[in-house]
Amino acid sequence: MKFTDYKYEHMDIEALQEQLKAICSKLQNAASYAEFKNAFIELNDVNKYINTNQTLVDIRHTVDTRDEYYTQENDFLNEMLPVLKEDIVNCNKAVMASTFVSELRKEVPETYFLQREMEEKSFDPIIIPEMQEENKLASKYQAIIASAQIEFDGETYTLAALEVKTNDKDRDTRKRAMQAYWGWYDEHAQEIGEVYDQLVQVRTRMAKKLGYENYIELGYYRMMRFDYNKEDVENYRKQVLEDVVPLDNELYARQQKRLGYDTLHAWDEKFEFTSGNPTPKYDRAELVKRALKMYQELDPKTGEFFEFMTERELLDLDSKPGKAAGGYCTFIPNYQSPFIFANFNQTSHDAEVLTHEAGHAFQVYSSKDIFPIDCVWPTYESCEIHSMSMEFFTYPWMKSFFEEDVDKYYFNHLSGAVKFLPYGVLVDHFQHEVYENPEMSIEERLATWRKLEKQYLPQKNYEGIEILEKGGWWMRQLHIFMDPFYYIDYTLAQVCALQFWARIQKKDEKAFEDYKHICKIGGTLPFRKIVKEAGLKVPFESGCLKDTVQLVREWFENADDSQF
Repeated sequence: MKFTDYKYEHMDIEALQEQLKAICSKLQNAASYAEFKNAFIELNDVNKYINTNQTLVDIRHTVDTRDEYYTQENDFLNEMLPVLKEDIVNCNKAVMASTFVSELRKEVPETYFLQREMEEKSFDPIIIPEMQEENKLASKYQAIIASAQIEFDGETYTLAALEVKTNDKDRDTRKRAMQAYWGWYDEHAQEIGEVYDQLVQVRTRMAKKLGYENYIELGYYRMMRFDYNKEDVENYRKQVLEDVVPLDNELYARQQKRLGYDTLHAWDEKFEFTSGNPTPKYDRAELVKRALKMYQELDPKTGEFFEFMTERELLDLDSKPGKAAGGYCTFIPNYQSPFIFANFNQTSHDAEVLTHEAGHAFQVYSSKDIFPIDCVWPTYESCEIHSMSMEFFTYPWMKSFFEEDVDKYYFNHLSGAVKFLPYGVLVDHFQHEVYENPEMSIEERLATWRKLEKQYLPQKNYEGIEILEKGGWWMRQLHIFMDPFYYIDYTLAQVCALQFWARIQKKDEKAFEDYKHICKIGGTLPFRKIVKEAGLKVPFESGCLKDTVQLVREWFENADDSQF
């Protein structure tokens, strides 16, 4: 069976509500644990059914945002899923209130119960109207971005496609491409800023209705942050400023010297070498073919997984008009299928999709049989360990993608990993400022971003791009709109992935076994415990960042970039 044969079924919401009410009654009135367990299994099956149809809509809508049918279905689900959530939460409450819950705890992962605690704190039927509005606004942002058609050098580009030109070997082309790219954002800044303002206001209303001072606490509960809090994150951000930013400043200075420029402009940052950035030497079809061979050689399990993905055509990788921006991996429960969505653009990003998103997909493929469905995925910061670490575990095969540019790729990829950390915490810090001060105007939000940007990314030189000098970069960051507070997760996972990288450097044969282990356990443990299961240090721990960065620094001290 191929993905095109996966059947979407328009859901009868009233029938599902009746079914969930009946399950709730069975859970409440069960006379034995066997009856209770059967009702719990029935609830899991309904969750899988809803999740399957929701995911199919998400995929088919983002693959072509112009498809009228799936646009309508997306709008329908934006309205109805919050309504269904009330009935699902009522069932979950019945589970937790049952006299049989102690027996269930012996069979079901601890994270299931932690999720229910977070759910209790983050949902009440009184916020359903706000949830519906939030969904509509998030879809509106995606549609605005997907609609971009930018004229450049006689051709029309989407935002994703134009990014290729911002990495061009010719400096003037990069500059003009970046000005065109951000010129589009400048033209749409008011519209995008207003959508975000509405999202901030609706999320703040949610928080107030639930009794919170602002959205931050609610945001953490919605993100299912089981074992760390705002104070942990604040301390971690300080460590990034102290330990990572100085190394990144050195790398940017080294890059400027390597390029022979007097000044490193914004359009130069992604251009690492005078000979040009490393790019895959093959088209999408050949890259996928080589990725299959890579995963077959890496491990029998990864080979089996990628064969499944290619045979069922579960990768949509080409950039095309109407396609939503970005990339993601998702999971279709009733078909036990991961799905990878991306926008290939003939840059090293394409290779990273086939490793990063495939890392997510391999994890969920490995944990697909976990019961209940709620525990197949871990929380986001743990999910990203699988994806970012896979980028490093596949290093030995990158030659087949980049050929003679492979050493250039290693240098570029590792420097990109550490250069990303301050940006990742900047996105997080910005959101804390926004939700602590929801009354800020669009202009004040721009100024807040730029102020923080000067701390975390002091090298930024936006001369010639007014919208960026004002502080407009955040407008392109989809997570800020779609998934508030989902971003620090990438940096926490990157620190874990860099520890795997260090173990690979030391020829630690147990490293990949530990990696497969945490893929298999999926979402059955919270973040800190998953990190420990992987044989790694928790990034919040004192000295973890300093130690990790030191190993990276030593690698760069021994790396000869003059050859590039």
